[in-house]
Amino acid sequence: MPGKLFLVATPIGNLQDMTFRGVETLRTVDLIACEDTRHTRNLLNHYRISNRVTSYHEHNEMERAEELVERLVLGESIAIVSDAGTPGISDPGFRIVRRAIEVGADVVPVPGPAAFVSAAIASGMPTDSIFYAGFLPAKKGERRRRLEEVRGIPATLVFYEAPHRLAKSLADCAEILGDRNAAIARELTKMHEEIIRGTLAELAATFKDAKPKGEIVIVIERCPPPQKRSAEAGMVAEKVAELIAEGRDRKEALKAAAKEFGISKSEAYRFLLQAEDPPLEPDSKL
Repeated sequence: MPGKLFLVATPIGNLQDMTFRGVETLRTVDLIACEDTRHTRNLLNHYRISNRVTSYHEHNEMERAEELVERLVLGESIAIVSDAGTPGISDPGFRIVRRAIEVGADVVPVPGPAAFVSAAIASGMPTDSIFYAGFLPAKKGERRRRLEEVRGIPATLVFYEAPHRLAKSLADCAEILGDRNAAIARELTKMHEEIIRGTLAELAATFKDAKPKGEIVIVIERCPPPQKRSAEAGMVAEKVAELIAEGRDRKEALKAAAKEFGISKSEAYRFLLQAEDPPLEPDSKL
C-alpha cells in the first residue's frame, strides 16, 4: 500500500501556534519536505524534533515531486511544510498532492495557521464569503487587469502583497475597485503585528511615502450590490449632466462629480457609462 502524504500547517510567526497534531506528525513521518531546510530546522529544534528533512520548493518542485512520489509508492509517509502557514496556499504543494492522488496515496491535511484567514477575521469585513486571490501581479498592467477581473465578485477580497509594491497596489485598488473599506494586516502573530483600517484611498495615502516591512495581507470589502451601484451611477450621471448644463465640458464635469462623491475619476466614468441608455461609448481621453 502507498504511504501517506501529510500537509502540515506551521506558524506564520509565533511558534506557539504550532498544533499538537502537527508536532506529532512531524515526529513520526519518515521524511519532512520543506521550502528552506534551515528555516524548518529552527522550528523542529524548538519542538525537539529530530527527523530527516529534504528541500521542496518552487525551483525543484517538478523533479522533487517525482522523487517523493516514489517514496510514497514504497509505503513511506511524508510531511510537506512551507516556510510559514499552510502548504499549498501560495506555496509549493499542488504538484505533489496531485501526483500522490494519482498513485493512490492518502493525502491528509493537518490544519493550522493561514495568513489570509487570520487577516480576514480580524479585518472587520464580512467573512460569509471570501475570495482569496493570492499575490497581485507585480507589473502594473497585469495587476490592473487582475483587479478588473475581480471587481464585481460579491465577496470580501483578500490579496497578499510585497511591502515595496503596497502603495502602488493600493492606489490601483482605489481607482479600479472604487473607494471601498479595507484593512492592511502586517506581520500577523509577530512582535510588530499591525492592522490598519480605512478606505482604499486613505490607505493609499497612508502608505504613499511609507516603507513598510514584513508579510502583508490586503483585505477589501465586497463590491456594492447591483441596486446600490445602479443608484450611485444615476446620481453621478445626474451631477455630470448638471455641471455640463452650467457650462463645464464633460471632462471637467466628470472630475468634479468624482470629487463630490468621493470616488476615483475612473469609477465615476464607469458609473456614467452604466447610467446612460443607450450606453455611452468609452472615451479614451477621460
